[in-house]
Amino acid sequence: MWPPETPYLTVDGIVKIFTPEFRGIVLIKRKNPPLGFALPGGFVDRGEKVEVALKREMKEEINLDVKIEKLLGVYSDPDRDPRLHTASCVFVCSANELPKAGDDAKEAFLVKLEDIPWDELVFDHAEILRDFLKS
Repeated sequence: MWPPETPYLTVDGIVKIFTPEFRGIVLIKRKNPPLGFALPGGFVDRGEKVEVALKREMKEEINLDVKIEKLLGVYSDPDRDPRLHTASCVFVCSANELPKAGDDAKEAFLVKLEDIPWDELVFDHAEILRDFLKS
């Protein structure tokens, strides 16, 4: 079959907030299923670089201009998203303002690392955040 069926490409951001000291990371509460807490992120548009998509999604979803620090990894488990198979490029980034919810985010939260709501995270974001804490 052409074109081949492949996973949908997405981006997620672990956004560290500094004002000026480190305050925590940003999590959103989703307004669309699956409901729960998540890292901000979304789909890469056709013809768009993943880094550009990440910055666009952070602006749309949490109203922040972010600085990309590094690629944490690519997460591609076919079961990571109950809606469809996605492969996500997860970036660690930073910002110097507080988040404001927009787009798919019902609410945006600044969360201290010791207060991450592990049992309420959707997708594979608990695995991603555990990897982040190890790095």
